[in-house]
Amino acid sequence: MTTTPVTTTTPQPGTDRRKHGGVLSSTGLYVAVGVAALLFLLPFYLILRNSLSTDPEITGEHWKWLPSFQWGNVSELFDDQTVQFGRSLWNSTIVAVLMTLGTLLVCSLAGYGLARIPYRHANKVFYAVLATLMVPTAVTFVPSFVLVSSLGWVDTYRGLIIPGLFSGFTCFLFRQYFLGFPKELEEAARVDGLGYWGAYWRIVVPNSLNFFAAIATITFISGWNAFLWPLVIGQDPSSWTVQVALSSFMTNQTVNFHLIFMATAISILPLVFVFLFLQRWLVQGIAQTGIKG
Repeated sequence: MTTTPVTTTTPQPGTDRRKHGGVLSSTGLYVAVGVAALLFLLPFYLILRNSLSTDPEITGEHWKWLPSFQWGNVSELFDDQTVQFGRSLWNSTIVAVLMTLGTLLVCSLAGYGLARIPYRHANKVFYAVLATLMVPTAVTFVPSFVLVSSLGWVDTYRGLIIPGLFSGFTCFLFRQYFLGFPKELEEAARVDGLGYWGAYWRIVVPNSLNFFAAIATITFISGWNAFLWPLVIGQDPSSWTVQVALSSFMTNQTVNFHLIFMATAISILPLVFVFLFLQRWLVQGIAQTGIKG
């Protein structure tokens, strides 16, 4: 009868130390992420807390973590006829949505043309587009207003939307993305008889939805948060956007703190929903632009 020898393995001296160090590093990472999350959520807590409080509670010496839940602030906000906050929400929605759709169409076509359509002066046009990024907005602001005013677009959606449809930076991002798009798919479309427009609309766009969603998210947030141009163009209260309406609660005589915070809480809800819905495509789309470092 033979017996099988039992072998025992002794742990390496550094194994437990490495495991212990890995646990500590993971714990430290979770703590750091938790602290960062709390710091990120702190402004949202302050907005919600102050939006459901009264002005004395907001500016008082004694801090209360929970508000007094003044739900009447909501009705007071929308009943204020001098601001027309409901109308401003509608205006911002129209401006942000149409600006997003228009920018996607115009800049994607421009970027696709620069990346795929060969013609003699393609590089010169691309360099001209890049040159627009070096021009400060303050330089073009007054000429843009004079042009819009001469066209009679003041206090109109056309004046709020059309001047911001083209973005040199967005065009640059689309060009960089289309340069990395597989040419084999477009060549197969050409074999089937599609031209540049057919290949763009039927092949490129359906296979680039992640990137389009990323650009749409950035453009929507930018259009929603725009302030200076809507302030100048929207001179009548009926054409104010959300950001202009928010500024109207602060005057030289009075400051309505509870209405400012309530309006802010309501105005950021669309941005939160858009970001939460499209955040996965936002990260993937930016990673596909071709920009390194």
